[in-house]
Amino acid sequence: MALSLSTVFQWRDVLTFAALMGCGAVCIEASRRLGMPAGVSRDLLSAWWLPVALLLPPMYALFAPVVLQILLQVRVRATVLYRRVFSSAAIGLAGCTASIVFHGLVEDPWVLSQGSGPPILYAVLAAVLFSLLNIALIAIAAYIANPDTAWREVLWDRESVMLDVVELCLGVIVSIGCGLNLGLLILALPPVVLLQRSLLHAQLQAAARTDAKTGLLNAAAWQREADTEIVRARRTGDTLALLIIDIDHFKRVNDAYGHLVGDQVLVGVASMLRSQLRDYDVVGRFGGEEFVVLLPGADIDEACQVAERLRVRIGHMAIPVDDTLVRVTISAGVALMSVHGDDLIDLLTAADLALYRAKELGRDRVCIPAVQPPPRPLPNDPSTP
Repeated sequence: MALSLSTVFQWRDVLTFAALMGCGAVCIEASRRLGMPAGVSRDLLSAWWLPVALLLPPMYALFAPVVLQILLQVRVRATVLYRRVFSSAAIGLAGCTASIVFHGLVEDPWVLSQGSGPPILYAVLAAVLFSLLNIALIAIAAYIANPDTAWREVLWDRESVMLDVVELCLGVIVSIGCGLNLGLLILALPPVVLLQRSLLHAQLQAAARTDAKTGLLNAAAWQREADTEIVRARRTGDTLALLIIDIDHFKRVNDAYGHLVGDQVLVGVASMLRSQLRDYDVVGRFGGEEFVVLLPGADIDEACQVAERLRVRIGHMAIPVDDTLVRVTISAGVALMSVHGDDLIDLLTAADLALYRAKELGRDRVCIPAVQPPPRPLPNDPSTP
């Protein structure tokens, strides 16, 4: 209410707002046929939200994301409404805060077009504030939705930081261009559209490689990466181990609590696997309640230690359901390259046999294949050196 009362209506502001929202709408329409990956996805619409926050009164920054989020919902992909509402609120609050700070430091925001140092510096600082607030709000929501997720996963990764820097630079450049002449938006629009399409294409490619429920690699993508690691291990002579992990009595969970709870268990197990494995370990969902892990550089002792640690951690994990907690255990089979097999098929077969052995012995345990040692040569054997 205070913002609306303090906002002075000017046709220049309305025209600028309409032009920036129009550019955002063109970006959305130009990328519409590509679609948008499910879950949390990134775009470059901040290139249009940020100039609204810098050049126009803070009230406009609150409404800017609403316009484009409605267009995304109607024209690109309809998702659950509360996600759109929360995204609009997070972006609006971040933009409004950045706008208030910038307007408090710079009396006339349109001086950005003059190219003087202090206003541009303040604009960069406001853009950084916008990004930090937006990231923090989204991270809090993601953590509340899945408390087992590490803060590092929901806050930062290298690709996200690079994308945030690109958005910041685009937003400041577009703001300067708007100050010079609104017609310059026509020149800024094509490169932003191209970047937007490239970003969505990369995200859709990544989505095609991952399992929709767990976010891990799907079976086909995991097999491709595993084959690459095996070829590398053969060339370098490094050790390599493979784990097959199965959730014990998973059907009972689905029967007792329903498939939605079963999906939560799968997500919880996948999150635990990611948090306990190295960045270069190759982990995927093999189907149903089975997971596969490739451990480059691990010998049989290290692989068994990793599998045992996963078994203990997952055994201590609890999924809250109504007034109870759902707990599960896992069984794991371990196979080592050059001992239990020389290619992926052999390793999978050996690990699968070890997994069945773990189940036969009572589940909730880690087993390795029962490999017979090679026969020792007889003393009179002419082949003996």
